[in-house]
Amino acid sequence: MLSRTTTVIAAASAKSSQLFGFGINNSSSNNLCCTRTTSTSRTSNLSWNFMNSNKHKCRKSRMEERFTTRASAQPLTNADDLIDSVETFIFDCDGVIWKGDKLIDGVPQTLDMLRSKGKRLVFVTNNSTKSRKQYGKKFETLGLNVKEEEIFASSFAAAAYLKSINFPKDKKVYVIGEEGILKELELAGYEYLGGPEDGGKKIELKPGYLMEHDESVGAVVVGFDRNFNYYKIQYGTLCIRENPGCLFIATNRDAVTHLTDAQEWAGGGSMVGAIRGSTQREPLVVGKPSTFMMDYLANEFGILKSQICMVGDRLDTDILFGQNGGCKTLLVLSGVTTLPVLQSPDNSIQPDFYTNKISDFLSLKAATV
Repeated sequence: MLSRTTTVIAAASAKSSQLFGFGINNSSSNNLCCTRTTSTSRTSNLSWNFMNSNKHKCRKSRMEERFTTRASAQPLTNADDLIDSVETFIFDCDGVIWKGDKLIDGVPQTLDMLRSKGKRLVFVTNNSTKSRKQYGKKFETLGLNVKEEEIFASSFAAAAYLKSINFPKDKKVYVIGEEGILKELELAGYEYLGGPEDGGKKIELKPGYLMEHDESVGAVVVGFDRNFNYYKIQYGTLCIRENPGCLFIATNRDAVTHLTDAQEWAGGGSMVGAIRGSTQREPLVVGKPSTFMMDYLANEFGILKSQICMVGDRLDTDILFGQNGGCKTLLVLSGVTTLPVLQSPDNSIQPDFYTNKISDFLSLKAATV
């Protein structure tokens, strides 16, 4: 069986070093390295193998990245060329398909055109507040015909990751996040605690007070949480610091998110940052730009990564996600990233192409006929 091993940066507990399978490329983590072995076997046969990193190599890698230049992104001028060069388009959702609860102009027609050309469409979001099924309903509400199996949210990725490492069913998962994570954990057969239920809990600090926690918690999953509070911070911190081998898993580290189309709002990275600060541990990130979801998708659908184009509005998640996976990349300026930010000398992440919005596939196509 052919295999390919690469070294990627990731954070992991001592417990996960005994497990084997997919590798996670957490570009923001620098304290541990893992070895990834990919093969032609299906996802169910994959597991994890993490190992302690050589700090000197990690520092050297970061130095090399500093002096590596990438060709500047080119404006998309001929959509047909890009469309014909790939079999699959992976779309981010927030800022690409919709903003808040408002559909971005031209999206339905663009998706219909791509499907008519026989392209596979996949929708990947770092937003963990909904499950795949719930996202399916959102697509339906916006008038888009998208199947549940075409949707991959970071809430699903968290549960899929636990399954991939054969996380013990006698261990519990403490959730700092919303309903989407709970639903996906339940579907995967894992017992959980926390989530919205802990949103109203408060700690009454008084002399000699000791906060108890469940010692059977083997993983803390942190995602976007609109009811984030000090109780959750302390509970999650106790589990990670005091439960031997407890995993610290983040659905994403996004700085901002689109709760409405009027402005940007603090994202899941703010919740992850609080736990990282209190535990002094780097999380395992299962959402973008980690390669976990890309590896999962490639195996699930049997897709060659060179035949994928990742379309997104964020440089540090969407575009990096595509680049880490060896895919073509297209940045749309309908969400977080602006043209001045893309072209800034301080920006080192350059997509292959950029355009204003995905409906440019239609106008640029027409212009080249």
